Amino acid sequence: MESQPHPSENSPPRKRRRIEAVLMETSEVATMLSMSTSWVYREASKLGLKGYKLGRGKNAKVLYKKAEVFKWLEQQKIH
Repeated sequence: MESQPHPSENSPPRKRRRIEAVLMETSEVATMLSMSTSWVYREASKLGLKGYKLGRGKNAKVLYKKAEVFKWLEQQKIH
């Protein structure tokens, strides 16, 4: 019986794919909009941006869908 090489021995090395982030932290949204994080926490729901709370208590993070933030921003165009 002849031993066959493991498939990974003859295969070219796999390239690691970079996963595109879907969610943004509140601080990232604030930086992108040139506003404070407290402004984002206070105004986001009024503006139609839905947050996703991960965790509980003081350590909870509120994340926003990147696509929704960009969509909202696009709607703010003046001309």
